[in-house]
Amino acid sequence: MTIAIGDKLPAATFKEKTTDGPVETTTEQLFAGKRVVLFAVPGAFTPTCSLNHLPGYLENRDAILAKGVDDIAVLAVNDWHVMGAWAQSSGGLGKIHFLADWDAGFTKAVGLDADLSGGGLGVRSKRYSMLVEDGVVKSLNVEESPGQATVSGAAAMLEQL
Repeated sequence: MTIAIGDKLPAATFKEKTTDGPVETTTEQLFAGKRVVLFAVPGAFTPTCSLNHLPGYLENRDAILAKGVDDIAVLAVNDWHVMGAWAQSSGGLGKIHFLADWDAGFTKAVGLDADLSGGGLGVRSKRYSMLVEDGVVKSLNVEESPGQATVSGAAAMLEQL
């Protein structure tokens, strides 16, 4: 069952590369008492993710934070090494959280997993964005096609804030 507006996020632990090295970040640490924009991509370094989705959030980071958002995070079903390399190569390290849902545990728990084996990717996350307040989903925007980043993009999220 897919998570819905009004639902509390399930407990999960992500791996994240920081300027101090790898750390584990829990949903409690990231979302408790905060207003957070979370967006997910099918894979780090994939075309739509790297050329459209992530750059939109990096370019609009300050505008999003100015709307009362405490933090921004991107999630992908990749390992923390890949997410760390993506953070560094994109210029996003230290600006937003790059969360590795390495085993798709969180992605499956929220019902937003997609089998992209036909494209050689295996189980990945659907492309989406959500606004989370104190661990509760306030808005949820899931793309119909993994190659699109319109309803889940930064511009759409800014309109919702």
